[in-house]
Amino acid sequence: MENEATWRFDNSLVRALEGFFVPAQVERAPAPRLTILNRALAEALGLALPLDDAEHLLVGNALPVEAEPVALAYAGHQFGGFSPVLGDGRALLLGEIVAPDGRRFDLQFKGSGRTPFSRGGDGKLALGPALREYLISEAMAALCVPTTRILSVVETGEVVQRDQPHPGAVALRVAASHLRVGTFEWAARAPGTDALRQLADYALLRHYPAAAHAPNPYLALVEAVMDAQIALVAQWMSLGFVHGVMNTDNVAISGEAIDYGPCAFLDAYSAREVFSSIDRQGRYAFGNQSAICHWNMVRLASALLALIEAVDAQGVAQCQALLDTFPARFRRAWVARMRPKFGLFSDEEDDAALVEGLFAALEGQRVDFTNLFRALATSLTQGDDVVRDLLREPYALDDWLADWHARLAREEPPPEERAAQMNAVNPLYIPRNHMVDAALSAAEAGDMVPFMQVLEVVTHPYVERADWADYAQGAPADAPHHVTYCGT
Repeated sequence: MENEATWRFDNSLVRALEGFFVPAQVERAPAPRLTILNRALAEALGLALPLDDAEHLLVGNALPVEAEPVALAYAGHQFGGFSPVLGDGRALLLGEIVAPDGRRFDLQFKGSGRTPFSRGGDGKLALGPALREYLISEAMAALCVPTTRILSVVETGEVVQRDQPHPGAVALRVAASHLRVGTFEWAARAPGTDALRQLADYALLRHYPAAAHAPNPYLALVEAVMDAQIALVAQWMSLGFVHGVMNTDNVAISGEAIDYGPCAFLDAYSAREVFSSIDRQGRYAFGNQSAICHWNMVRLASALLALIEAVDAQGVAQCQALLDTFPARFRRAWVARMRPKFGLFSDEEDDAALVEGLFAALEGQRVDFTNLFRALATSLTQGDDVVRDLLREPYALDDWLADWHARLAREEPPPEERAAQMNAVNPLYIPRNHMVDAALSAAEAGDMVPFMQVLEVVTHPYVERADWADYAQGAPADAPHHVTYCGT
């Protein structure tokens, strides 16, 4: 196989973080069949594949030379409750590769079988959730959201039993790393501070090398991760994305989106919208995501506090002062994301009130989030009725529209230029929930055509095509409320 020459691993985590993983083996797939391969991603990573039997490499029946499969240890706050030991229960880190552009990536199997962290689970993955992660992560990448991605999905030839039987699959995930807030929570409970320092120093070197030279590098690490998470979550919310389960074990310190289980894009707008079947209290609702991001950063800071204080006796106070800046930092990031969506070319102090005013006025109108912003652009040349037509109460936004037009009037660009700018940042096509469900159901029944059609559309989110008109439509009026599941 070509993999000996082309899959060169450089497994820095295994070398540097002994005790943070447990060696484990992939369970052999009885009848692997390649379902989908992201060839463009493979090329970008410098990963050549054998011409024949690629599925055996991509499912783990034949491991690349220098792969060192390990299950990573981590803890996590899940829905606010702390679990001291979680870890990779159905995933194995094969190792790290360095792409031709010099960037380092983890390659991790999902669904490859039991590990020491499986806690009674079967360690397997159903085809539907594997394809869902492939689809959503590719859509996010097309929207320029920092994200983990799926290189391939291979059906195993097994049946996975959940609520009902499903075809089994193994996904190969690509990530800047799999270090999570929960990894730091796990290390903070290890005896002494050696494990925590070891992890923090490794994380600084791998992700935030500039912070390693700060007067207090561990405080600088908290700030760097916080800023990365603020940028990520603000971008999610600007797109109407709801992650669904922002537990600390699902928060990558790299600032990439990870773990696309109970996630979805908003159909009808509501700050209280929840899609996860297990989020019965709305902890991870759309409008709560900034507050939960803040909460998660407090958990990271708490885990690192011993190291921060060891560098500087004033470190605890400095860390608290840093965390207190979160709301203002998030508000700035959120408004900065929304300005171009509103067609604004300049910054004004009152822009935050304009942004917040829109979402306050939208509550109860059940307006399609994505289509609203395209309608705002269209209204610049066709009038406000195109926006009114989307609302339950046609004139509910009139006061806000007047404020918006007054704000636009203080800038020079003509309507056509402004509308073009808005359409360049406001997607026309997103993974519509009802279409994703239909495509995944068809895929599990053996028909990949609907999935490939949706994938093609959502990876070109701004390019309007007449034959894609149906993909820009919101959920049918009689569609039931969309519910997602974690896929375990």
